[in-house]
Amino acid sequence: MAQTMQGLESLKKAVSAGSPAADAAPAEPKKDALGRSYATGKRKNAIARVWVKPGTGKLTVNGRDGAVYFARPVLRMIINQPFLISDRLAQYDVWCTVTGGGLSGQAGAVRHGLSKALTFQEPALRGVLKAAGFLTRDSRVVERKKYGKAKARRSFQFSKR
Repeated sequence: MAQTMQGLESLKKAVSAGSPAADAAPAEPKKDALGRSYATGKRKNAIARVWVKPGTGKLTVNGRDGAVYFARPVLRMIINQPFLISDRLAQYDVWCTVTGGGLSGQAGAVRHGLSKALTFQEPALRGVLKAAGFLTRDSRVVERKKYGKAKARRSFQFSKR
């Protein structure tokens, strides 16, 4: 855990050192009548619809508490990364619905949607989150199985005799 915090600190320094895009932020935040920002995030086969609103730091996933839904600490760490990198921990309430994929893909989808929603809430954060790589959709997906093969690339055992 200490290594990840050191990594985040070094990433913060690198981001704040040189990002000319951080100075030129869009003027208008995108909020609805209730003060919420909405964005969708994707990772593997998981799709997350995320709403962000100023609050106390409460996370609700599919109607359940975030700590209950994402029980593994690594998954909770993945979701909290946009807040840690932008120094906004416990300042926003997050409500999201996630479908498809496994828990790891769903956590990545929530992180992607959360980062996008934060940029809609506070456009000045775009440079920081973009430099950290949280606004880019991770396009890696499972390779499909091919006919004549056991898996995507694994062949059946070859017998010479």
